[in-house]
Amino acid sequence: MPADRLDLAALIAERGQERYELYARYLNPQLPRMLHTLGFDRYYERAEGPYFYDAEGNEYLDMLAGFGIFALGRHHPVVREAVQQVMDLDLPDLTRFDCSPLPGLLAEQLLSFAPELDRVFFGNSGTEAVETALKFARYATGRPRVLYCEHAFHGLTTGSLSVNGESGFRRGFDPLLPDTAIPLGDLGALARELKKGDVAALIVEPIQGKGVHAAPPGWLLAARQLLHEHRALLICDEVQTGIGRTGSFFAYQEEGVEPDLVCAAKALSGGYVPIGATLGKGWIFEKVYSSMDRVLVHSASFGSNAQAMAAALATLHVMREEKVVENSRRIGELFRERLAALVDRYELLAEVRGRGLMIGIEFGRPRSLKLRTGWTALQAARKGLFAQMVVVPLLHRHRILTQVSGDHLEVIKLIPPLIITEREVDRFVTAFTEVMDEAHRGSGLMWDFGRTLVKQAVGNR
Repeated sequence: MPADRLDLAALIAERGQERYELYARYLNPQLPRMLHTLGFDRYYERAEGPYFYDAEGNEYLDMLAGFGIFALGRHHPVVREAVQQVMDLDLPDLTRFDCSPLPGLLAEQLLSFAPELDRVFFGNSGTEAVETALKFARYATGRPRVLYCEHAFHGLTTGSLSVNGESGFRRGFDPLLPDTAIPLGDLGALARELKKGDVAALIVEPIQGKGVHAAPPGWLLAARQLLHEHRALLICDEVQTGIGRTGSFFAYQEEGVEPDLVCAAKALSGGYVPIGATLGKGWIFEKVYSSMDRVLVHSASFGSNAQAMAAALATLHVMREEKVVENSRRIGELFRERLAALVDRYELLAEVRGRGLMIGIEFGRPRSLKLRTGWTALQAARKGLFAQMVVVPLLHRHRILTQVSGDHLEVIKLIPPLIITEREVDRFVTAFTEVMDEAHRGSGLMWDFGRTLVKQAVGNR
């Protein structure tokens, strides 16, 4: 007897108010606690494009895009229709003993944006794309060690964690894979490690997500040449920077460099179905899959599933038709210019940096004694509290969702949907200006909240 229809709308209507209690009881108990502390425990009811809406219909501007997933905003109609179409087709998906047309068609389209690469492996996430690149690089070179950059973030599964540049993520999960960290942009450190003869690859984010720090101009190109001289590979992790985020399809393309392997994910999903992609040179894939005996030496149970392929095909279609990458570059330049113009106005604002719609706003020690006293108290309690003081009123008063760009950083990172317009830029800059005006008065609700953060930080030690 067939099961009765599951009425999800009714279930959410009945139990939706329990969302934070359910999460605390059955999932990660610290997430609801953290959200409640910051006053971020909102009840969003729906989303469209670059906006969320609560039950009262209040509009919130999204400057996070789900950590970069929603490059096209939420619920883009072309992507949604493609996913609905593929489900209606009743395809014989994941039979294991055929070659579905959709993965080949997607690989063809994806590689058209990166003609310097030849083949693709499809997995289910960014960390899985990184795991694939690490495995392929080690097998293709016959070497065990992978270099990575300090402060890098490449994922949290065991292999990708081995090349994670933050000790807080790694602590307690040892032993990991053979690895060595080098400073971003340091060719001398790279050369010293390569001389040891056991390096398979260097993995690098062209622009680091933590802090929004770009590799110095020319460094990627010089690093690739040095790696190839020592028969090692260059892996570019474009899980966040790729698919138009930085104003070119992949960030490495701005540097005129040809990586050996590239990791992509997040935005490729269209915000609907998880997907990871590892693009690479043909000889690497041919070495890994060198015979029929090795046909399944690397695979993924849900990799290349029809829904993910359809969502990604639709995403690339929208990227082309709506000139999304061009918008990212144009609006990103405007956004940075508007924010950078505020640096001389506010002594607490140190720098605005980034590329395309990946922007870092860094705060720094003020000159005036009154502001310096409050800044010093915050820094003594925990670095990063001032940035949190800015993020909170942006949400509470201006209904704009942002994030601090990593633990112990006085940096806010903006990675909005790539479809935003001057309207959203105006809204953010106006709100940010009001928040900074209050911060520079040296008193008021912001600094009251700062004192609360100091007490909590000290109490957690």
